[in-house]
Amino acid sequence: MSTTAQAPRRALFDKDHPHYKWVALSNTTLGMLMATINSSIVLISLPAIFNGIKLNALDSGNTSYLLWMLMGFMLVTAVLVVGFGRLGDMYGRVKIYNAGFVLFTIGAIALSLDPFMSGAGALWLILWRVFQGIGAAMLFANSTAILTDAFPADRRGMALGINQIAAIAGSFIGLILGGLLAVIDWRAVFIVSVPIGIVGTIWSFKSLHEVGQRNPGSLDIPGNVLFLLGLTSLLTGITYGIQPYGGAATGWLNPWVLGAIIGGIVLLGVFVAVELRRKAPMFQLRLFSSRPFAMANLAGILAAVGRGGLQFMLIIWLQGIWLPLHGYSYADTPLWAGIYLLPLTVGFLISGPVSGILSDRWGTRGLATAGLLLSAATFIALLLIPVDFAYWVFAVITFLNGVGSGMFGAPNRATIMGSVPPNQRGSASGMAGTILNAGSSLSIGIFFSLMVAGLAGSLPQAMRAGLTAHHVPAQAADAVANIPPVGSLFAAFLGYNPIETLLGPTGILKAIPATDSATLTGKQFFPNLIAGPFHDGLVIVFIAAAVMSVIGAIATLAGGKRAAVATRSVTPAQARGEAVLAEADEAFAHHVAVAHAEHADRAETEDADTESEPAR
Repeated sequence: MSTTAQAPRRALFDKDHPHYKWVALSNTTLGMLMATINSSIVLISLPAIFNGIKLNALDSGNTSYLLWMLMGFMLVTAVLVVGFGRLGDMYGRVKIYNAGFVLFTIGAIALSLDPFMSGAGALWLILWRVFQGIGAAMLFANSTAILTDAFPADRRGMALGINQIAAIAGSFIGLILGGLLAVIDWRAVFIVSVPIGIVGTIWSFKSLHEVGQRNPGSLDIPGNVLFLLGLTSLLTGITYGIQPYGGAATGWLNPWVLGAIIGGIVLLGVFVAVELRRKAPMFQLRLFSSRPFAMANLAGILAAVGRGGLQFMLIIWLQGIWLPLHGYSYADTPLWAGIYLLPLTVGFLISGPVSGILSDRWGTRGLATAGLLLSAATFIALLLIPVDFAYWVFAVITFLNGVGSGMFGAPNRATIMGSVPPNQRGSASGMAGTILNAGSSLSIGIFFSLMVAGLAGSLPQAMRAGLTAHHVPAQAADAVANIPPVGSLFAAFLGYNPIETLLGPTGILKAIPATDSATLTGKQFFPNLIAGPFHDGLVIVFIAAAVMSVIGAIATLAGGKRAAVATRSVTPAQARGEAVLAEADEAFAHHVAVAHAEHADRAETEDADTESEPAR
């Protein structure tokens, strides 16, 4: 008798675990962390990677390798995430999510086993990074939808906050982790994802299951192809716009760049027209008729562009100027730049979950608006401090920027996911993921170009005067001064000694007096030389970021409140005391009617027991 009364013991990986929502949260958070860490981990470790495969990243013929190592992963993730969100709606979000873990892990293994050197080695890494990006797109597209299905509406903001902050903070954790692992071995940068990927894959297959509504139908092939070609063309054009063209510092007037950007915009316009006429589109563009959904996505992409631009500008600021001025060697600056950006990451980690919890109680609009306004204020504050700042001031400002981004991220995602019908959550999650990744990709092209525009006006003259003052021949000084500023930015970004990189191959450093050579390649000359022009560039970059944040805040306010039905909608599996879906209501009512008809003579307690069965 006693054995039959005992409830079966549930293991941690049991799909019927009583705390399934927390299992789903922990697994999807691991997936998002893994994906976003890998989006930035190569930024810091690129010098070690290129040295490992015997390739000079700053050689003019190798610039494309450098750009695609930076952009390939983010680009493919941005392009594919909407399609995988739609597939999740059709065939099951957990199925697509699990497949993403598998592909991502396979990619990590292949990356760590690169058998080639030089250009072939770089191509191997780029192709497998693209493959890994496909897996990341599957994770991005469905993790948010899985959480939205698993959590009741009054706890959803907290769950989405934790997941969203993992997605944002992972990009900064990757900077620190990449710096630490690159010191050990460049392959360790990729190997670290292998055990995490294996554990996450096994865990997701054994613990996650479908609890959401599916939206069956055929895959929208024309829509997927148009979106893939259009967004790829647009982002590729923006990526190559960074490279100089002819006598210009950037490539925005390059016919191929213009053609790619204009062609991408045209294809995306055709995509919109086609999707509005299809019965089962890849993405329900009519969801944008919902003002909360449309305004939240607009604010999301503006915030993503500003956040991505901040990340790259702060890395260059630290690595190219501040750290050398404070005695750090150029070779060590990538690692220390990640460490000195810890306040930014801490701000994310603290405010993200807290803002999610508060948004469950007080609503999303006020917190998201305040977060963007705080971010805008920190962009202005960064302009007011000197280039050679006191670190505690820098730490406070970047911490507050992290807090602002965290305050915005969770409520914004909760607004997006709460403004769509349950059977469209995969598509909505995919669009939100596309915006996050497209914003990061756009930020590189936009803010690098803005910085180059700021440097182009004053850096050549400052470079020419500084070099000739240390006995560099005028002709050689002119040649170096006329090199596009993007070369200096890439050198600083990758932890190279800029002057040694630019003048070393010419032999001039050995021909001039030793004291001048030591000064030119020391830790003070280039940072002091570039400080003024760099600040000119920062003014343009951070004013643009502040304006984007303010526009995003206005859009958030204009979005209004979410519809009550959207906010409270849950899936049938969540109908324990919260049965707001029509299907759950009808099923429950039908069961009660049958129970009363067949068992009218039973006691009231037996009726209650019978009626509680569907909720178990």
